[in-house]
Amino acid sequence: MNYQWYPGHMTKAKRQMQEDIKIIDLIIEIVDARIPVASRNPDIDDLGRGKARMILLNKSDLSDPSANKAWKEYFESNGIICAEIDSKNKNGLKDMRGLIEKACIAKLERDKKRGIKNSIVRAMIVGIPNVGKSTFINAFVGKNMAKTGNKPGVTKGRQWIKVGKNIELLDTPGILWPKFDDNITGLKLASVGSINDEIIVAEELALDILGLSDAVNDRIRTYYGLKDKDGYEFLQSLAIKRGCVKKAGEPDTEKAAKLFIDDFRSGKLGRISLELPGDKIADQERYHD
Repeated sequence: MNYQWYPGHMTKAKRQMQEDIKIIDLIIEIVDARIPVASRNPDIDDLGRGKARMILLNKSDLSDPSANKAWKEYFESNGIICAEIDSKNKNGLKDMRGLIEKACIAKLERDKKRGIKNSIVRAMIVGIPNVGKSTFINAFVGKNMAKTGNKPGVTKGRQWIKVGKNIELLDTPGILWPKFDDNITGLKLASVGSINDEIIVAEELALDILGLSDAVNDRIRTYYGLKDKDGYEFLQSLAIKRGCVKKAGEPDTEKAAKLFIDDFRSGKLGRISLELPGDKIADQERYHD
């Protein structure tokens, strides 16, 4: 299956972002910890040149702990402050104010020399759809200020949110880029729910996830107890095992595929990372300084 999704509203959102970047001090980029490269919009690096940067590895409770550590070290070695967070359960946010101040230390020192005592940091929250930008904001602020949902495209417009006396956050819609570099990037985005499920064939996505890597494949088959089942036969056997059967007694492979995709996304299959620094697919050349 060819995975591409770029609805028209994203072009408008990108234009608005180009204007808003002129008035902000810091770009806080939220990525999915399971796919830290595939879930980074390459346009953000171009738009944010000259701005202070942070990358937050969200949903880190769903990704492999050793991979989280490796990615944190990787981004920090490239001069970007990085932290592992789990916004849904409000983990990893304790030191967020300190990290924001650290990222903006140059601005704060300039303001101090100018005699500005209560310097305000304006930070733009950016990221692709469904990485948890609004969930992060609500967890950080301590109350529901941004609309959230477990699907892409919930945030439709921009919204300024104040945190204490000296931090202002700008929530922005999730935007992708017009054409993915390769189909494996689109597959990874679809696998974690960053592409609209309405344009995806569930059976094809499920089978493509099985083919992402041998390690992922083995873990999935072990979880379901279907080690010897391959390809479409796996979906048929899973349908029967989970009671997904049509009236005529035939296996409902579409229902089984959706069940499998939900299990994969929610972490029921275990903490899985699909990328590591240095992987051929997660090529470091995709990182722009």
